[in-house]
Formats: sequence, structure tokens, C-alpha cells
Amino acid sequence: MSEPFYPPSALAWQTLKALSEQAPSVQTAMNDTEWQRKAHLQLNELTLNVSHHRMSIDIFEGLLALLNASPFATLRAGLFSGEAINLTEHRAVGHTRIRTPDFMRADPTLKAIREFTQAVHSGALKGATQRPFKHIVNIGIGGSDLGPKMVCQALDHPDRSRLTCHFVANVDGAEINTVLRRCDPETTLIVIASKTFTTQETLMNARTARAWLQASLPDSPERAQHLVALTTAATKAIDFGVAPNQIFAFDEDIGGRYSLWSSIGLTIALQSGFETFEALLLGGHAMDQHFSEAPLPQNLPVILALMSVWYGNFLGAQSQAVIPYCERLGLFPAFLQQLDMESLGKSTTREGRSTDYQTGLITWGQTGTNGQHAFFQLLHQGTHLVPLDFIGFGEDSLSSEPAHRALRLNLAAQVTALAQGQSGANPHRDYAGNKPSSVIMLDALTPFNLGMLIALYEHKVFTCSAIWNINAFDQWGVELGKALANAFDRGDLDPPPVTQALLDQVQLNQTKRDP
Repeated sequence: MSEPFYPPSALAWQTLKALSEQAPSVQTAMNDTEWQRKAHLQLNELTLNVSHHRMSIDIFEGLLALLNASPFATLRAGLFSGEAINLTEHRAVGHTRIRTPDFMRADPTLKAIREFTQAVHSGALKGATQRPFKHIVNIGIGGSDLGPKMVCQALDHPDRSRLTCHFVANVDGAEINTVLRRCDPETTLIVIASKTFTTQETLMNARTARAWLQASLPDSPERAQHLVALTTAATKAIDFGVAPNQIFAFDEDIGGRYSLWSSIGLTIALQSGFETFEALLLGGHAMDQHFSEAPLPQNLPVILALMSVWYGNFLGAQSQAVIPYCERLGLFPAFLQQLDMESLGKSTTREGRSTDYQTGLITWGQTGTNGQHAFFQLLHQGTHLVPLDFIGFGEDSLSSEPAHRALRLNLAAQVTALAQGQSGANPHRDYAGNKPSSVIMLDALTPFNLGMLIALYEHKVFTCSAIWNINAFDQWGVELGKALANAFDRGDLDPPPVTQALLDQVQLNQTKRDP
């Protein structure tokens, strides 16, 4: 049996370490015709430009060699064949399966989502007082909130959106109370998204919403028509009061941060139409096919992953920024925070060995041009190395031509300024340049293109996890805080003085409860 993969022991890692000592500048790479021939890639209406990086053919080949030495090929095959590559939870990883055309044609849940969506839109399904639904309140947290919320914001259209969507995630009661004040209970559909139907924040908010409905609607069986559950725990949902025919399941192998492709995406279909949701899935599948079949040097998710590994492991970057030049993608950086940092924030290899090399980068960002007036000062003249991804669109039917041209001009200007810099007589006005970035352009923000973009980053994260030999599909790091919150609530701990002082400060009475 071969030894488990340990990245720093790989010959390619040592080669890259040596190359990093004399890494080319961005300006040098921009003039390297051999590298530039490899730096422009395309899939359908999505193009990737990695010409503004501290990169050379030798470095690129070293990164490919590191990838080939890793378990990437085996894990990628397992991802698409249904093997249990999520080894700590003993599960396959199913989000690519559920966006294949064959699965979509045969899936009874997707068929039920189509029929339910059509019934709501046509008015065949109404509320308890026979008024049509106008509002959706989606209650979830993590992937059950970030994914559908990001997509709904991105695809919201004043002429085509069917219902008004509201999202509630935080256990802070001010959030749900504020949302409910904007809605009429007679025309509001409450969508409860929880894989296990035990999530504390989601159930607390769901109980608030249920009480709101009960206080305003007649006590009749039709009141249940206002509740929908997206869950694997149908019995718990029924006990909560959801009608069985308004429960939409998904498989255990669909992780939260990959769940927008499943029934968790119901709110997307309700807002924008089932055809929109279907096109989103097909866009994701197109990127799946590319990731599975394209040669590694021309594989878009692989290229993005190699850049993150290069800057994180060999040039000392601690963070990466994503800047969409599209206000409708305002939630995309937050969505990627969870996708990237929950997947790659690991310090244990797949075999249980502690890592002594950096794994995930801190992911952050904001839309341009807003970010230019906030944190771009640090990017241009600060001391941190922050590789960036710029995302833009060739056209935008919701904008005007002058405004959209200004947006694209700013994107190109920022890439150029970061790369080339400027110097003069006044050092306070000097720009060092040599700041690396990638540019992702799509023809337009369509459901299909958005599906491709999301899947591009999913597979980028997967590729990084293979190189670092970590499991991208668990999230044990979120469990300890939950357990302690429950223990504090029960009052069954004997905390040390410093912890007791903390509990006093946040005004928690640690009085033990009777059993």
C-alpha cells in the first residue's frame, strides 16, 4: 500500500518552493508570450483570463505536476461515480448527480417542484382565505439560506419575477419580525429549509412564522397550505404541521453548501419560474462535463485552484478577494465564503494527520465599483498580497449602455492598475503594481451562465482540497460552539471564573434547571 499523500513531500512541491524564490512579477508574465498563449480559456459564454498573474510556464507545469501527484484523479472519478469520497461522514457527494439531464428527467421530487411551482403561479394553489400567494418567506441558515438567496437576488427581474422573496436566517428575532411586518399572512408562503429539521435557528424562526399564521388565519386544514418544508426528515415536518404533499425531500449526500441544486432551490423556482431553475441546473451540468473531461491545462476550475495554491502555499497570501462588477451578484462573495472556507478550513488530512502547511485562504469581497471606494486602497498601496477574481458581464439588459460601459471600464482599469502600478515624484501617489488577478467574463447574467459560474467555483474548491489532501465535504468545526451554547442553556456546566465572567457580561443566568 502506498503512503498517504503529503503535499510537502512531493517533488513538485519542492520544485515550486525553489521557483517561488524568483517568482516573476505580474508585469514580466504579461510580456511572456509563451505564458500568455495559455492564459485565455473559454467554455460556452464564460471566458477566463489569467494573464495578470505571477506565473510562468515552469511554475504552471510544476503546479500541474503537484496536482497529478495528489489524489485528485481518484477523487474526481469518485465524485462523478458516486463513491463515498466524504470519508468522515461515509457518504457520496451527490450535487453533480442531481443536475444531470438524465436525473432531472426522472427525479420525482423535481417533477413535484415543477407542479407545485406551476400551481402557485397559476393560482390553482391558494392560501387559507382563497387569496393567491404573493410573498415567500424562506427560513433556513447556511447553505439553506445563502445559496437560494444569492441566486434569487442575481436572477430577480422586475418583469419576470412571479413572487416577492424574503429570506430569514439569523436567530436574532428582529430579522424575522421585520420581514413578517412586510408581508400579509393571507398571501404568504413560509418555506422551511432544514436538512434534519432540527436546526436551532431555523426551527425557532419557523415557530415564530407559524404562530404569526395561526394568529391571523382561520383554524382550518387550508392553513397548512401556507407551510412548505424542504428536508430529509419528513416525519418531523409533518409533526410541525406541514402537509405531506408540501414536503420536498433531497438525498443525504447533498451537503448544505451544495444544496441550492436540490429542493432547497424551490424558492428560486417560485420567484423566477421553474424553467429558470432548470436552466440553472443545466448550466451547472455544463461545467461538470468540462471539469470531468477537459485536459488539465485547459480546465477552468483547475486553473483557478492552481492559482490559489500558488499564492497561498508558495507566495504567502492569506486571503483572496472576489469582486463581481454586477450589483445583482452582491451576495456572491458571501456565498463563496461559505463554499470555500467551510470546505477548505481544515487542519487534518483525509487520513487524520495534522497539516503543517496552509490550506484554505480567507475569502472576501464586494461588488465593484463599490469596493473601489472602500477597501481598494489596501489592495493598491497596502502591504498584503491579495489575489483577486474580477467577474464581469458583456451586457446587462437591466442597466443602460452608458452605465454598463462605465462598469466594464472600471473593471479593466482596476485590473491594469493593480498589475502595472505607477511611480512618480510623490511617494504617497506611488502604486507598486505587481498585484495579481483573474478575470471571468460572461456574455450576460442568465440562469445557465450563473449555473456555470457557481459550479466553476465548486470544482475549484474541490481541486484545492485534493491538492491539500483534505475532505472538502464535512464541517465538524461548526459543532463545538453549538454544543456549548446548548450546555450553557441547560446550565449543566461548572465554568471556570473567566467563562463565568463572560456569561455574566452577556447577561446569561447560569442557574441550573430542574431535570
